[in-house]
Amino acid sequence: MVSRVPPGRVTTYGDVAAMAGRPGAARAVGNILARAERPGLPYHRVIAAGGALGGYSQLSLKRALLAAEGIEAGPRRIRGFERLRWVSGRVRP
Repeated sequence: MVSRVPPGRVTTYGDVAAMAGRPGAARAVGNILARAERPGLPYHRVIAAGGALGGYSQLSLKRALLAAEGIEAGPRRIRGFERLRWVSGRVRP
């Protein structure tokens, strides 16, 4: 699911859980991603509910990776989160 998130867009841990057929398993997704080591996956595009940056070993790195894709992050949240949110199979404005 994480590999499907296009550049310049973000999705939440809960969205990933729902897309994987496990709605309500956002915490499990976070735990899995915290241990994941697959090179090339855009882990930085997965954020917490409401546009919060969420857990990430280096928030400054996450901010920089998102900024490189044109996504602006404030101290704690993605600016324009609803506009940038990507959920497979669901059309967003």
